Amino acid sequence: MPYPASDKTALWERVMSWLVLIVSGVLEAVWATALGKSQGFSRPVPSVIFGVTLVASMVGLAYAMRDLPVGTAYAVWVGIGASLTVAYSMWSGAETVSLAKILLIVGIVACVVGLKVLH
Repeated sequence: MPYPASDKTALWERVMSWLVLIVSGVLEAVWATALGKSQGFSRPVPSVIFGVTLVASMVGLAYAMRDLPVGTAYAVWVGIGASLTVAYSMWSGAETVSLAKILLIVGIVACVVGLKVLH
């Protein structure tokens, strides 16, 4: 065997940390959108969605930070959440679409991918 079994376990844990981090970033976009739709927590369904996805997103971020550096994990989490939140807002018509916004979102995504590649 070229690698000890423990190295395979460590690799699997790191892959799982990245996958959980990505899902947590998506959940960040969900809770941010639900927060806006809750109208100051006056609407129950978006408020519950906000609470559940906020907790799940934070738990996932904490899990990922066990294997990933705090700065990288947090930047990736925020980048995914922010990009998806703005993209959804533009798609739904809540926010105007412009080439500049699209290019800036692509820039955020490129930076997130760069952090992954460098790690």
